[in-house]
Amino acid sequence: MPALPRVGLGCMRLSTEPRPEAEAVAVVHAALDAGVTLFDTATAYCAGAALGENERLIARALATHARGGGAIVVTKGGLRRPGGAWRPDGRARSILEDAARSVEALGRPADLFLLHAPDPAVPWATSVRALHEVLARGLARAIGLSNVTVRLLDEALALAPISVVQQGLSIFDDRARRSGVLGRCLERGLQVMAHTPLGGPRRLGRLDASALLGELARAKGVTPAVIALAALLELDERLCVIPGARRPETITDAARAATVTFDAGERARLREAFPALGPPAVVAPLEARPRGEVVMLMGVQGAGKSRLVDAYVADGFQRFNRDQLGGTLKDVAQAMGRALASGTTHVVLDNTYTTRASRAAVIETAKQRGAKVRGVWLDVPLHEAQVNVISRMLAAHGRLLAPEELKQQRDNTGLTPLSHFRTVRELEAPVRKEGFDWLETRPFHRAPREGAAGRFIALECASSCAPATEPTFVFAWTQTERAAVEAQAARLSATALLCPHGGGPPSCWCRPPLPGLLLEACHQAGLAPHRCTVVGTTEAHQLLAASVGAAFVRAP
Repeated sequence: MPALPRVGLGCMRLSTEPRPEAEAVAVVHAALDAGVTLFDTATAYCAGAALGENERLIARALATHARGGGAIVVTKGGLRRPGGAWRPDGRARSILEDAARSVEALGRPADLFLLHAPDPAVPWATSVRALHEVLARGLARAIGLSNVTVRLLDEALALAPISVVQQGLSIFDDRARRSGVLGRCLERGLQVMAHTPLGGPRRLGRLDASALLGELARAKGVTPAVIALAALLELDERLCVIPGARRPETITDAARAATVTFDAGERARLREAFPALGPPAVVAPLEARPRGEVVMLMGVQGAGKSRLVDAYVADGFQRFNRDQLGGTLKDVAQAMGRALASGTTHVVLDNTYTTRASRAAVIETAKQRGAKVRGVWLDVPLHEAQVNVISRMLAAHGRLLAPEELKQQRDNTGLTPLSHFRTVRELEAPVRKEGFDWLETRPFHRAPREGAAGRFIALECASSCAPATEPTFVFAWTQTERAAVEAQAARLSATALLCPHGGGPPSCWCRPPLPGLLLEACHQAGLAPHRCTVVGTTEAHQLLAASVGAAFVRAP
C-alpha cells in the first residue's frame, strides 16, 4: 500500500457526539482546505445503532468539496454499538457484512479496511481470514488491524497481507511502545496509524501545562498540540497521526504538524520528558508460522489466482509461476525445492493445479524439505471464470484477440476457449488427504464495476424496440446476418456487434454463448455490465445476460 499522509482526521466524534450535519461537514472541508487527505472512520461510529452513519457523513462531505475526490478513506469493521456500548463482533459474517456496508455507505471500496478490535469470543484466525476475504472480494483496496497485541499481530501476519496497524499512541501513552507492537510494526515494514495522538479530551489540559511543549511551540510559532503531534511523527516516517476534531480550526491547526521539525537537542529534550518517544521495545518473534510454508493457489484459469498472489508476494512470499519460469509444472516444483533448500521459508505457487497429478510434485517436494503445505482452492463457476479470462484480455489489449492472435500469445491473455473447456473437463477438486496440512475453499464473489448503463438487443427482437438515449448495441453471431444487424443498428442509432469467425467449435471468445462481444463493448464504451440490460427472446440470450451479470428483458 502507498505511504499514508502524515496527518489525517479522526472522524469518530463527528457522529458519536451529535451536532448539525453542516458543522461536521465544515470540519471535513477545513481539513481538505488545510491539505489533509486522510480520513479515519468506522461502521460503528454512530450515536446509536445506525451503523455506517459516520461513513455516510464523510462520503457526503467529500462529495461536496473540490478536493474530496483525492481523499484516502480508512474504515473499520467488527464492532457494534448495543445500547451505546462498544462490543467487538469478530464473526466472519459480521466482518464481511461491515465491509459490504462500508462500500455502500462510502459509494466505493475503502482505501483501507481495518479489523476494529479482537473479539475474545471468536477464534482470532477466523476473524483474520474474514479480513483477508474482504480484500479478496474487492471490498477494500488494503487491509489492516487495530488495537492488537504482538501475539495477535504475529498470528495475523501469517494469515493475511496486513499492511497497516492502528494503535493508541501519544506522548502521554507509551503502551504501544512498551508492548512491542510499535517495534514489530516497524520491523515488518508496516505503516502505523496513531489514534488518540493527543491523549484524548481528558489529557488536552496537560498539553498547555507542559513547559517544554509551550517553549517549543512559541519558538516555532505553533500550538503545544502541534508540537505533540510533530514529536510523534519524528518516531518514524511510516507513522501517521489521526487527531480528532470537532471544530474547523482544530484540524487546521493540527495539519501544521507535518511541517514542524526538531534539531538533535530538541529531540533529546522531548525524549527525556516523554518516555513514549523513546526507542520501541523489541519483542522476540512468535513462532506463529511454520518454518517453511508452501501455499498453493489452485483453480481454473480466470479463478482469480493472479490477483490473490500479489497479496502473498507483498507479505514476503517468493512466487513460483510457470508463465514466469517456463518449463513444466514438475520443473516449477523442483525450482521451489531448491529455494526451500537454500533457506527460503515462504513460497506461493499460483498455477492451475486442477488435477491431483498436477499437485503431487509440489506436495511431495515440500514434504521432503520439511515444509507445511496450505491449499487455497478458488471455487469459481465456469461463466465467471470466462468473464475473468475475457476481462484480463481486454485490460491487456483493449480488445478481443482473434483466433490466430490467441495462438501467438505466450502469456495468460492468450487462452483459447477450447483450452479453457478442457481444463474444466479435467477438473479434480483438491482434498486434504492428498497431503495438505491445511485446505480452504474460497467461493467466488464479483465486485461491482464502475461504469454507465447500456442496452444490448438481440437481432431477433430488434425490430420491436424503440431508440433510447442510453448506449445501445444490436448483436448477432453470424456474418450472414451482418446486413440485418447493421440495418437495425442504424434504425436505433446503435452499434452493430457480430462475431466474424464463422461457425463450428468456438475458436474465439465472441462465439455464442460466450460473452466476449458484450464484454468488449462494455470495456470500450465504459459501461458496467451489471448496470446493462439484455433484450432477447431465447434461453441463450437469458444465459448470456446472466453470465455478465446484466438484467434480462424478454421481448414480446
